[in-house]
Amino acid sequence: MAEVNTRPDTSESRRPLSPHLQIYRPMLTMMMSIAHRITGAGLYVGTLLLAWWLIAASMDAKTFETASWFMASPIGRIVLFGFTWSLFHHLMGGLRHFVWDFGYGMDHPEREYLAQATLVGGLVLTFLVWILAYAMR
Repeated sequence: MAEVNTRPDTSESRRPLSPHLQIYRPMLTMMMSIAHRITGAGLYVGTLLLAWWLIAASMDAKTFETASWFMASPIGRIVLFGFTWSLFHHLMGGLRHFVWDFGYGMDHPEREYLAQATLVGGLVLTFLVWILAYAMR
């Protein structure tokens, strides 16, 4: 059997067994990974909201009017804006991972540029959709 060095005076016994948050410095790519997971969960909520609206549209006018009233309320618009941002942020994160799957953008400067592009691209696409929606209204 292999012996385990458990003496407290050796440097091997004082090292952590695995890295943890006290060792890692938060980086943009790490934050974008967390945001990607959060937006994925947000897409479930937004999909339920979309399903509610579609079901209300297939029912009577009163039900559709209630769903439309909620969507047009300030809270409904904030929720819809968040859903739109979640959709585009998650899309941009997926494209970033697609680029990584081909082996590109894994080194330090490119990795940070892709994370910035994910953040900025999701916001820009969200605002473009909302500006177009209000312009066509």
